[in-house]
Amino acid sequence: MSKKKSEPAEEEREPCRLYLVTPPRLEPRAFAETLKAALDAGDVASLQLRLKTEGEETASADTIRRAAEILMPVAQARGVAFIVNDSPELAAELDADGVHVGQDDLSYDEARRIVGPDRIVGVTCHASRHLAMEAGEAGADYVAFGAFFETGTKLAKFHAEPEILTWWSEMFVVPCVAIGGITVENAAPLIAAGADFLAVSGGVWAHPGGPAEAVRAFNRVLAEPRQKP
Repeated sequence: MSKKKSEPAEEEREPCRLYLVTPPRLEPRAFAETLKAALDAGDVASLQLRLKTEGEETASADTIRRAAEILMPVAQARGVAFIVNDSPELAAELDADGVHVGQDDLSYDEARRIVGPDRIVGVTCHASRHLAMEAGEAGADYVAFGAFFETGTKLAKFHAEPEILTWWSEMFVVPCVAIGGITVENAAPLIAAGADFLAVSGGVWAHPGGPAEAVRAFNRVLAEPRQKP
């Protein structure tokens, strides 16, 4: 997820990769073993630490710190970028690889000022071309579109269609992330449409064969040649 400016895409895009998002609630030491098995099962580009309370508020800073202390070394030892959700301040404090901000969080410019020039800053853009262009032009390292499918991880207020991935991938080199209810079974159309990353939570952690098998299955789908939609 290297930093790129928003400009017309001229070269063939890199293969789509997996972007894992943690369950909203977890016990870090127990989850670390699950995470190790998942990351050892196949290629994963990044892991976003996204912890929420039962009321869907962002978890406390101490909860995030404790989880990051245990989980970040697991990810980084395997070459997986560790992204903190919502909080640029904690991303900088913890020396994480980056931060993901939503439209209700700090602006891209504020997040960039806090984390500095070398960390990843990704931005939620829902189903909005305008928000994505603004984020790309400002310097975002990736833009995230969704939700594409029903998801039990969070209440999706916006629904995106695969066409937005095609439009973006044909116009810009800034990577785009597809998110929202993605599973092994429904991923192929998003890959074909032009997604650079698939952000997956329940589709891995709640997979009937277990998270490691889910990562293996996703990688099999991701390894197939992109089929134009």
